[in-house]
Amino acid sequence: MAKISNIISWPPLLLASASPRRKALLEGLGADIIIKPAEVDEESCVLSDPQRIAEYLAEQKALFLGKKWRASGGSRLILGADTVVAYCHHILGKPADEKDARRMIKILSGQWHQVYTGLCLYDPVNKIKLTSHEMTRVKFRRLLLSEIKNYAATGEPMDKAGAYGIQGLGSLLVERINGCYFNVMGLPLARLNTMIQRMEYLRCKKSSPGRKAR
Repeated sequence: MAKISNIISWPPLLLASASPRRKALLEGLGADIIIKPAEVDEESCVLSDPQRIAEYLAEQKALFLGKKWRASGGSRLILGADTVVAYCHHILGKPADEKDARRMIKILSGQWHQVYTGLCLYDPVNKIKLTSHEMTRVKFRRLLLSEIKNYAATGEPMDKAGAYGIQGLGSLLVERINGCYFNVMGLPLARLNTMIQRMEYLRCKKSSPGRKAR
């Protein structure tokens, strides 16, 4: 069976993220990727809009890596991504500890919330940058206090925005979603595919400019 990557013809990627979920999704497509987590201080972001935060941090990750990668002669397309969970205009980041995880899950119990993933593709050779985002609405079922405590105790929430992972035990907390499932995992694949197609068009256009009229 042919790999999906042979069908979609993605270029080699440099993923500016240590997320095992993003890595697994890309590898599942057969994408040619190298993992190089970017050193970006997420706490320094002073923006308040979750969409803008997700896009800004994705850009910072891609551009940070772009400087180093270009200096070393790399030509891969750099992918930065960042996921933000928001409820009633409040940002729910990664929990500091188990108690904080319980607090976040209790807030989301029985409620709809929004998951934003910002994406940034950066070509360090041609200096082309594309930025976008995806938003998915997620609703938790109403949870018992014992369920909240038991889930937080599993350790699964600790490295995840909003203190849950929809692809793991956290799937049992979710009643329904409206939008892209993979976005909630941290990488909206359809959105990424559209962006890569656009990037390849821009790359081709820049490398083969039309002849100027006399």
